[in-house]
Amino acid sequence: MCYSGVMKKREELPQCSVATTVSLIGSKWKLLIIRNLQSRPWRFNELRKDLDGISQKVLTESLRELESDGIIYRKDYGTNPPKVEYGLSEMGRKLEKLLSLMADFGTYYKSSLWP
Repeated sequence: MCYSGVMKKREELPQCSVATTVSLIGSKWKLLIIRNLQSRPWRFNELRKDLDGISQKVLTESLRELESDGIIYRKDYGTNPPKVEYGLSEMGRKLEKLLSLMADFGTYYKSSLWP
């Protein structure tokens, strides 16, 4: 279930499709979270340790927003101690090609820089 229970309404989104995508995943941390979740579901502390420099607050907010927007899912195993995993939803999987293109461009850009 989404964090807020519903995704954004169409009228709440920018008219421009690029702006819509940026509004959903445009932060540095959200993109890196999505990058990690492409490989497998991750637990909160795994993400926090892997994403060097992210605060607990920002990770929590980013995960909640991504879940609310339908990009990721949150699976609570209902155990004690608590076990929760985050993974890409079907909607989130649609971003894999975009992230691949971004990675390709980053590689190209770094290799094209003059000495």
